[in-house]
Amino acid sequence: MGGDSGLMQTGPNPQSSGRNVIASDTKQFPHLRDPDVQLMMRVKQGDDDAFTQLVSAYQDRLVSVFHHVLNEQAQAEDLAQEVFLRIYRVKSRYVPTAKFSTWLFRIANNLASNSRRSKGRRKEVPLSVRDSGPLGPRPEEKLVADKSALMPTRQLDKREIRTVVREALDTLNERQRMALLLNRFEGMSYADIAVSMDMTPTAVKSLLSRARENLKERLESYVR
Repeated sequence: MGGDSGLMQTGPNPQSSGRNVIASDTKQFPHLRDPDVQLMMRVKQGDDDAFTQLVSAYQDRLVSVFHHVLNEQAQAEDLAQEVFLRIYRVKSRYVPTAKFSTWLFRIANNLASNSRRSKGRRKEVPLSVRDSGPLGPRPEEKLVADKSALMPTRQLDKREIRTVVREALDTLNERQRMALLLNRFEGMSYADIAVSMDMTPTAVKSLLSRARENLKERLESYVR
């Protein structure tokens, strides 16, 4: 099923979502401290209300990531729904070997890649420039606002800056773009991105470094 069981390994498995299990198994499963993992453990035991809470917490975030990668709103919504369907189907085999968000975005990354391959898409799809949403600034806005990032000249207004950064992001390959989205938009660490994208943390660091270097080259003429 491509990515939905990647974190459900064989071995000792917490049998309940109760407090005693969380207390006794946090050494073996440290991610049990993650509130969303605790919700997923309840889902595993048949708690549909807990599943509804997870959907509410992550649905908009998933749709946004898929939209930025694929640039198709309807497809983004369909894939977000598919992520949750896969999670629900494998709930009985769930093992908390990572943060819930890391597992969820691993499924999302695989679905996005499979969707692009199934349509035979070869070229990169441009990111859509949209106003800031309820989840905060879009990735291109964060790149502009970040003090450690490149600073375009003040002669450009905010709309022009977003356009320039968007065009620079369009030049990145799919993996670089996904890594940047997870790092900047979702605030994920190199280690968590590595799990989500089936890479090592060192490879993620290198991937992001190349992405930033590519952005620097594209934005060089706008840097003070």
